[in-house]
Amino acid sequence: MSDEDGRKKKSKRGGGADDWLTTYADMVTLLLTFFVLLMNPDNPIDSQRIELIMQAFQGLGPLRGGNTLSEGILAELGNDVASMPSISRGNRLNEARKKAISEFQPEIQNRFVKIKEDERGLVISLAGDILFKRASAEVDLERSRSALQKLARFLESEELRDRTIRLEGHTDSSPTDPNGPWPTNWELSSARSAAVLHYLVDYGAGEERFQVAGYADTVKLKDPELTEDDRAENRRVDIVILKEAHE
Repeated sequence: MSDEDGRKKKSKRGGGADDWLTTYADMVTLLLTFFVLLMNPDNPIDSQRIELIMQAFQGLGPLRGGNTLSEGILAELGNDVASMPSISRGNRLNEARKKAISEFQPEIQNRFVKIKEDERGLVISLAGDILFKRASAEVDLERSRSALQKLARFLESEELRDRTIRLEGHTDSSPTDPNGPWPTNWELSSARSAAVLHYLVDYGAGEERFQVAGYADTVKLKDPELTEDDRAENRRVDIVILKEAHE
């Protein structure tokens, strides 16, 4: 065998990796990045962003590339450049949640305030036993004035200025005095959410962005109410900073 033939055979055997390995490596890298982003606790992803990512994966296939946020199936769903303001509002709500947890640390520690996020939006719960006098819709300002003032300022912050806010009053299942000012828990829960509204407006929050609702004992955090602590947890006023879909 000539030297030239040997060089030709070596040249054929010495080629680089198959092309599919490069594509496969790219896919694995993208998947790793996706799951790192998904599991990072310092960078929460809202449900809308998750939906966009999952829609993008639907474009993967043997003969098709992935879809982007501006082409393909996402564009047909309206998730293109026009949707950027909505995504931006979602990011601002995430920032507002972090800010609320930081600013209300003293109230969270003394169990006056609880903060969570659900399908409706950002929820700031005020404990009814601290906020109100017993079996009354009269706000106990000695105990709650500073928290209500702080809350009014927070609701007027840059992240929340364009948000609709719903005040939801809740009671436990104990009946009210039918001959008193609140014949049922419906009247009591509505009166309590309205009372909170008046003080928030007095302390500087814009009245035009608020909704008021009373749910009596129909939305319990503790059900059944087996102890006094269970009943106390159900007595609350929720300040719900609504997501766009619920406004």
